[in-house]
Amino acid sequence: MNIRSLTRGDGVVIGAAVLLFIASFLDFYSSDGAPEGLEMPSLWGSGPVLMGVVLAGIFGAALVVVGRGLTQAPKVAGLELGQVGAALTVFAAWSALGNIFDPASANNNFGASGDGPDAGIGLILALIATLLMAAAAITTPLVPALKAALLPAPRPAAPQPYGAQPPGGYGYPGAQQPGGYGQPQPGQPYGGQPQPQQAQAQAPQPPAGDFSPFWFAVPVPRPLFAEDGSPTPIAELAPGTWYLAVEQRGAALVAQTQDGRRGVLQDTSGIQRG
Repeated sequence: MNIRSLTRGDGVVIGAAVLLFIASFLDFYSSDGAPEGLEMPSLWGSGPVLMGVVLAGIFGAALVVVGRGLTQAPKVAGLELGQVGAALTVFAAWSALGNIFDPASANNNFGASGDGPDAGIGLILALIATLLMAAAAITTPLVPALKAALLPAPRPAAPQPYGAQPPGGYGYPGAQQPGGYGQPQPGQPYGGQPQPQQAQAQAPQPPAGDFSPFWFAVPVPRPLFAEDGSPTPIAELAPGTWYLAVEQRGAALVAQTQDGRRGVLQDTSGIQRG
């Protein structure tokens, strides 16, 4: 699970789920006419509220976050995990609203002789949490401010001087370079930097229009799409990992992931070449 793919909207969902969990331990209802010393039950004391509000909301939030963090999330009855989670959060908010109007409907053991019970602090906070959760789950794909990354992207490393090795990563040709990358070669000075005449002889330039594979890293998480043009991403390129560009298609690159999958990187802005 790639936590860097989470958005600010997902952060709101997580925060609302934490608030809902805390509210579940607070009073379900309250009444001025309750007998002195009577301990009010929490949301865990009501089966309908526990199942329809607390657990439905927490499970829905978990599905929304997991569906966002996984590159290839499984589907439930043809629906994505995020869609199922959003539906559960809406159901939890609807159930919480119904219990606000009749907080004692799920517990018929209330024996106060005065006025009917009112919604307790736990039920009120549960309604607020589920409303926030449902709103964030539904509007995150639509609101640019909520679609922004939850965690700031790491700054790309500064370009390495000639002869230096960048940080290790997947497949990057570091110390395993043939001939000892950065080591002096016969006929060239220490440090491995050839003279201009030698550089031209040792590394001839490819003809114009030819593409040479190269290693690169992305500054922020980027989706990798199938080569057949399918709109569904097959993987997500993460910052701090080196990938191999094997082909160029206009402004896009065909990249290879750690497990050998190939796909099209459509957004190549800001990539760092190895």
